Amino acid sequence: MNTAAPKEKLRIDKYLWAIRLFKTRSQAADACDKGKVKLQGSSVKASRTVNLGDEYDVKTEARKWVIKVTGLLDRRVQYSEAILHYTDLTPPEELDKVKSDASSFHTGKRLSKIGRPTKKDRRELDGFMGDDEEEAPVEE
Repeated sequence: MNTAAPKEKLRIDKYLWAIRLFKTRSQAADACDKGKVKLQGSSVKASRTVNLGDEYDVKTEARKWVIKVTGLLDRRVQYSEAILHYTDLTPPEELDKVKSDASSFHTGKRLSKIGRPTKKDRRELDGFMGDDEEEAPVEE
């Protein structure tokens, strides 16, 4: 029994979830509703039927995809099998942009010289400004 046998009609939200562009089917449906999934420049609804040869522009949180449907897949399968059901046509410029963002994006670390000072920076500032803990005694 083939567990990945497609049905006659397959919704775009289910397809995008099955090929692992989105973590959940509801995220795929939300992307469709927000206009982040386009077919030939026009937004598609989550219920749109997927056909072989369709080219979709998909914008996820991580990157922008341009995919061509090469096979229908209605169940979520492992990544190595999922990539056989679409062709990635994303322009190289978009991929380069993602690589440059990836080094500092989503790491949780702040970029050097940007944002709040570290404890060490704060101590150096306090020492420079003369705001040491030593205060003059108060005379009565």
